[in-house]
Amino acid sequence: MLNPVKTYRKINNVGFELRFFFLIFANQFVNRHNLHEKMARVCQITGKKARVGNNVSHANNKTKRKFYPNLQKKRFYIPEEDRWVTLKVSTTAIRTINKNGITAVLKKARQQGNILV
Repeated sequence: MLNPVKTYRKINNVGFELRFFFLIFANQFVNRHNLHEKMARVCQITGKKARVGNNVSHANNKTKRKFYPNLQKKRFYIPEEDRWVTLKVSTTAIRTINKNGITAVLKKARQQGNILV
């Protein structure tokens, strides 16, 4: 992560407009490249994502909560293309891949629009 104070000191002899522009640009660059923090929790095969529900207490108080899918980052070998593909998939998708094969599952996922690989 860029330290704005150190960055500001390095470019202190430049005009105010340039300094301001540079700090904004650097911040956008850092935010754009922290993809691991901002990736959606969505299965690339089935399209499963978080669902919303309630925590229900013994006194029947209800507060909102989320149910997240069991996602795993897994590498699959595609023999037809002779390459490895890393996918973020749910455990049910892994079972489907084991049953039907990676090429058939990828073909179906492409048709549904869940994957762009």
